[in-house]
Amino acid sequence: MNSSALQDLFNQTLVGAYDDEAPWDAVSTLRSNGDRAIFETAAMWLKSTNPLKRARAAAILAQLRAPSHSKEEMKKPTWLFRDETFPLLVELFEGESDTMVLNSGIATLGHLDNTAAISIIERYKEHPDEDVRFSVASALGHFPNDPVAVSALISLTRDPDSEVRDWAVFGLGVQGDMDSSEIREVLLQRISDSDEDVREEAAVGLGKRQDLRLQPALRSMLDEPELKVRVAEAASAMLGLPEDPDEWQAEHYKRALDVKFGNAETPVKHR
Repeated sequence: MNSSALQDLFNQTLVGAYDDEAPWDAVSTLRSNGDRAIFETAAMWLKSTNPLKRARAAAILAQLRAPSHSKEEMKKPTWLFRDETFPLLVELFEGESDTMVLNSGIATLGHLDNTAAISIIERYKEHPDEDVRFSVASALGHFPNDPVAVSALISLTRDPDSEVRDWAVFGLGVQGDMDSSEIREVLLQRISDSDEDVREEAAVGLGKRQDLRLQPALRSMLDEPELKVRVAEAASAMLGLPEDPDEWQAEHYKRALDVKFGNAETPVKHR
């Protein structure tokens, strides 16, 4: 990519509103054609007095990768400059207060896959801006088996915002493999959440841990007119199946649960 085309793309990231499609298309193009020039321009933007430039720079650096020339390379991208990016993000957070930049920067810290980022990310778990807390929940999902991340995710499962709760439950229960009575209790609480996505993610998390207390809620979910993907995932996990059988409908899952656990109409004590 020549310098003129590179500058045009960087400029395009500043056009319109933050969530508009055109600037994010430019971010995506820059991310997927990573090279030293793109890294250095983004690194310079991180120090800009313009918060939008700082936010866009962090977003670009989050997933900067070498160009892919095959499907295999697309599946396993070569991430670029992560070791050089991380200290730049640490420096950014030393004096950052703009919520847009915090939102972007926290998301980037998750993508960089450096466990040293966890202590920075979790610092914002009670931030007054729900978008920032959403980024915290999403970023911590990259470290779902770290004790500090787990503690923060547990806290975020009780967040007033449903999308934050959804991603916290997903990170804790679905992405994570840690198991404890506290984790199970938190997931069990979310089974009765007001948000359907949160309830279903909690069901998958409890099914993954084969917690028998899930059964009454799971059977109710299986009685719904449409079998949801996550409900099937929760039932398969509860049954210990390696994957969801393609041909199975809700009745198949209910019969299999009856065979393995009996017909549980009332909550069963945690084994």
